[in-house]
Amino acid sequence: MSTILLKGILLNGAVKDILIKGSRIASIGTSLAVPDAPCKIVDCTGKAAVPGFVNMHTHSAMTLTRGYREDAKLQDWLQDIWKVEARMDEEAIYWGTKLACLEMMKTGTTTFYDQYWMIDSAVQAVQEMGLRGEHAFVALDLKDEGKDAAIKAGMEAMYEKSLEWGERCRMTVGVHAPYTVSDSMIQWCSGFARERGLSLHIHVSETEQENLDSLALNGCSPFEHLQRLGVLGPEVIAAHCVWLSENDMDIMAANGVTAVHNINSNLKLASGSRFLYNELKGRGVNVCLGTDGCGSSNNLDMREAMKTAALLQKGWRRDPEALPLGELMDMATLNGACALGLDCGVLEEGRLADIVIVDTDNYAFVPGLDFLSDFIYSANSSCVESVICNGEFVMENRVVPGEKEILENVRRVCKKLYI
Repeated sequence: MSTILLKGILLNGAVKDILIKGSRIASIGTSLAVPDAPCKIVDCTGKAAVPGFVNMHTHSAMTLTRGYREDAKLQDWLQDIWKVEARMDEEAIYWGTKLACLEMMKTGTTTFYDQYWMIDSAVQAVQEMGLRGEHAFVALDLKDEGKDAAIKAGMEAMYEKSLEWGERCRMTVGVHAPYTVSDSMIQWCSGFARERGLSLHIHVSETEQENLDSLALNGCSPFEHLQRLGVLGPEVIAAHCVWLSENDMDIMAANGVTAVHNINSNLKLASGSRFLYNELKGRGVNVCLGTDGCGSSNNLDMREAMKTAALLQKGWRRDPEALPLGELMDMATLNGACALGLDCGVLEEGRLADIVIVDTDNYAFVPGLDFLSDFIYSANSSCVESVICNGEFVMENRVVPGEKEILENVRRVCKKLYI
């Protein structure tokens, strides 16, 4: 069990010492004594601590599609992306996920919710990199129930494998979307998740067209349709949630559904810009933040997503008090941890030691009147100096072991994807 002592670090406006033993924060105080056991002591003068970000929606190995098929509508973009994804193999997923982990370390994310393919390879990459991964086995039958037996068998087999993954990686259930998955498959996935205590991740109401199509096909909105299927509950984590009616939000609140806001992806694909944060919050809906995959958002930078989300809320509402800094930080950390049942997202004694060390010795933090304001609105993610996940340094002084190898292998793999 490793022991780390962070000396003189700014935490919630006060200079503190943080003692980490094993995977958890053992003590927070002033002038903490150095333990008798071997201890790594880190001088954190001029630095601040924030919880590791929890990226609640991404497709990690889509780092391999960064910059592909730009300036396209969602459905056109999806059709072309799926052609590239059909050429991806286990090696591509492994290196694409490693690249995603590298980027998340550099930008302060310690936990991410992944919905992608070939989970074995992704989990191997995440375990080697040292982050926390929630890995959704994705059901996508394109309404062809003839495919469902294979999907069910694959999900059951993966669940058995996942029991051996260890504490930092967990399998979850993924349903791509109501418009791409048959009703019977959605219901089976819901039952599978509930029986095993797993979360269920699904894209819902991402575009106006999706809602219009649902109205034409089912006579109701996507959320109303899912409600009729009986699959909504506190285990459901719904990505996007851009086009919501009052009734949709009432349904989400009544069933304890978590919403994930993916602002940069939604803006870039022109899916929608008026995410109803205040309306959801007012109903008690847990609202989290995600980046989506690099194919649509181009990066996995949660700090950037925080800034964009806040500015847009303030802008379209014409209300500078919309989405204040504390709530914004919770969206990117604590709210996601709560949705996943993880004991992180806040820096307190006894909690998991997922900590981002921020270098405040630069122009963006001067004169230093409000740390969160400087961190979110003034700085960029180059201020993330070091990252601790589960009590271990995964990046120290901006150095991630194996970075050059990751970049070289991703370039090599992409030569085979784009031929």
